[in-house]
Amino acid sequence: MPREYDNATLKKVQSLELSILKDFIKVCEENNLSYFGLAGTGLGAIRHKGFIPWDDDIDVGLLRADYEKALEVFKLKYKDKYTVVNGDEFSNYPLMTTRIILNGTKFVEYPLKNIKCPLGIFLDVYAFDNAASNEKEFKKQAFWAWVYSKLLILKHIPFPVLGFSGFMGKVVHCITACAYAFLNVFCISHKFLYKKCKQISCKYNDTDTGVYAYFCDTDRFSNCFRKEQLFPLKKLQFEDIEMCFPNNLEKSLEDLYGDYMQLPPEEKRKNHFPFALEFPEEEGEN
Repeated sequence: MPREYDNATLKKVQSLELSILKDFIKVCEENNLSYFGLAGTGLGAIRHKGFIPWDDDIDVGLLRADYEKALEVFKLKYKDKYTVVNGDEFSNYPLMTTRIILNGTKFVEYPLKNIKCPLGIFLDVYAFDNAASNEKEFKKQAFWAWVYSKLLILKHIPFPVLGFSGFMGKVVHCITACAYAFLNVFCISHKFLYKKCKQISCKYNDTDTGVYAYFCDTDRFSNCFRKEQLFPLKKLQFEDIEMCFPNNLEKSLEDLYGDYMQLPPEEKRKNHFPFALEFPEEEGEN
């Protein structure tokens, strides 16, 4: 199977993801919950007024309290249409994000091909927690949340995706395979790793620190906002709807991508082409 989409397939994936987003925004608006588009979704809104043409996912964030409320609504009122997949609901899910998955679909990325939990076309949802306002404590919180999130991945995946290859890639994969073996031989549980990461991430949620962060990405500092950078949220066009984004979106995109209005060369236009992909059955199909 070639590791790239044909145009029709990519457009169908994007269309279904957009439909999930619309339901998500409806839930947030009906329940007075604040959400915001992140990273490539923000870049798509600024540069393309919708999806980055080759992209195949949508990322949204909420502060922890709103995040928990949104997921409860989906679990209670939308369970016939969607499945909420995260480390609380499924002990084989290796990430600290939540996926709101469209039932009747399959979307399994290559790194997750051996993970035994529902994986379908999805909206990626990030919980943002209060981060320490003291720089030393902030770095400590970021480091340990990131470490536990990576150990959670290694509990389930011995050879995670790396941003490099060659000799160094082989060395790192040797280390990750050893970590995978250690975690499983010594029965260090998914529940322990997940709860430790969540506990560290939520450490300051009873204090108004004025800093919000999701520390569990590849770069632990790539999703950090000061209150005045995030709020008040602003609406931008995304395909045929408007959605909310951080107030200072342009600055965060510049920090992430540099000259974000410049298209990358074709060889760097990456997406998450799946190992397995199934669309919902059309009406009238047997």
